[in-house]
Amino acid sequence: MPSNAAEREETCRRFYALRAFPTIIGCIDCTHIKIKKCGGSAAQYYINRKGYYSLNVQVTCDADLKIQDIVARWRGSTHDARIFNECSLKERFEAGEFRGKRLLGDSGYKLEPYLLTPVLRAQSASEERYNTAHIATRNTVERCFGVWKARFRCLLQGMTVKLQNVKTTVIALAVLHNIAIMHNDLVPEADEDGADEEEADEEVVVAAVSRAANNAHLRAFIHRHFQ
Repeated sequence: MPSNAAEREETCRRFYALRAFPTIIGCIDCTHIKIKKCGGSAAQYYINRKGYYSLNVQVTCDADLKIQDIVARWRGSTHDARIFNECSLKERFEAGEFRGKRLLGDSGYKLEPYLLTPVLRAQSASEERYNTAHIATRNTVERCFGVWKARFRCLLQGMTVKLQNVKTTVIALAVLHNIAIMHNDLVPEADEDGADEEEADEEVVVAAVSRAANNAHLRAFIHRHFQ
């Protein structure tokens, strides 16, 4: 993540240039990385909603598709929101390290002052403008997944290394992805594998129940920036 005020402002500026969405320091989402079938008493927990064995990997990226933060230790059955709730990045936001800056996430996450999610049922032109800008800006993380998996096809087709080596391999490939971007070693953007798309409707329901406490903050943000 940006380590000082100048880096944070530059990151926000580059996100703002995409669709005029202010104060965004990163876009967050999870993606499933296929792994070999594993045994043992915990094997069932690696099976995700699509029915295959995976790790559910959380990524936060910047506007240039570089990976700023990654969590690659959760089994495939784990919900995206739980991964965020128990990660150090959330602790850093709640401790005020990125004061005034925000993440963008989909409706599977709980709305927070520092994590903005879409308005589920837009009722005004300003809310529709907010949703349009939100979707276009948050698409950065989907593009990040597409490029990352196109660059390292094992992330898309499945990891063949032993389970104890998968996590460190995923982290290493994230580092190599960032190095490639820094050296302008680009690959054609590919669509994400779609493994997470079918989960969206269920995730919306989960998040909707607990978002009420932060709705006022979101309405004020929309009124201030999207009127």
